[in-house]
Amino acid sequence: MAIDLASKFLPYVDEQFTAESKKSLITNNDFDWTGAHTVKVYKVSTSEMNDYDRPGTGLHWSRYGEVKRLDATTQEMALLKDRSFTFAVDKLDADETSGSLEAAAALARQLRDVVIPEVDAHVYARMCEDAGTKPAAAALTASNIYEKILGAGQTLDDALVPETERYLIVTPAVYLLMKKSKDIVMETNIGSDLRLKGVIGMIDGLTVIKVPEARLPEDFGFLLAHPCATVAPTKLEDYKVHQDPPGISGSLVEGRIAYDAFVLDNKANGLYYQAQG
Repeated sequence: MAIDLASKFLPYVDEQFTAESKKSLITNNDFDWTGAHTVKVYKVSTSEMNDYDRPGTGLHWSRYGEVKRLDATTQEMALLKDRSFTFAVDKLDADETSGSLEAAAALARQLRDVVIPEVDAHVYARMCEDAGTKPAAAALTASNIYEKILGAGQTLDDALVPETERYLIVTPAVYLLMKKSKDIVMETNIGSDLRLKGVIGMIDGLTVIKVPEARLPEDFGFLLAHPCATVAPTKLEDYKVHQDPPGISGSLVEGRIAYDAFVLDNKANGLYYQAQG
C-alpha cells in the first residue's frame, strides 16, 4: 500500500544571489535630461601659442600672431533605452504560498535580479566601447597584471586625467590574478560604506571594484576609469502595483525605466580598457 508522506512548505523563498550596482561610483550625472530627450554639449577648440612679434616685422597685422577662429561643435546625447516589464500575481497564489508571491516583494526581486544587471551591463559596455584608450587584447597573468595596470595609469597621467577618484574595475578572475601577483600590495582597510558599493581595496591610489563577469563585455580584462568621463542618466523610473485591476484577481505589477550612458568626447581619455586576448 502506497503512503503519501506529509510535506511542509515554509514561507521562505530561495532567492538568487545578486550584486548591487556600482555605476554611481564610476559615472556622473552632471547633465540634466528633465524635460528633454536629447542633450547637446559644446566642444570648443583652443588656439596655439605664438612668439610675440615685439618689433612688428611679421606678416600679420597683429603682433600676437594670426587670428584664428575657434571651433564650437556639439556632441548629441539622446536617451535610447526605454525599457519596461509587467507581471501579475494572482490573489490565491499569493495566499497559498504563504505570501512568498507578494507583489511588493516580487517587484523588489525584479529590480534586483533583472533591472539593475541590465542597466549595469549597458553602462559598462558603453564605457569599454567608447574608451579613449584601447590597447590590443593581451593575455593577463599574475606576472604581468601589475605592469599592465601601471601602464594604464601612466596613459591617464599623460592625458592629464585627474589623479584622484580613479577606479579600477576587474572581474573576480582578474582579481585572483592580482592576489597572486608578488608585485601587488593592496590596501584593504576600506570603510563599510564603500564595501557595500563593491570596493575591495586600493592599489597605487586606484580604488579597486570587483564586478561580476556576467555584467561585463566578453573578454573583459580591466577598465581604469575616472567618473568625469561617463554620463549615466536615468530619466525615468516608474514602478506600480495595481490591486485588483480589471480582468485580474490580485496584483498587476508594471515597471518602466528610461536610461542610457554616454562617454564625453573630450573626456574619453579618462577611460582605459584592456581586453583579454
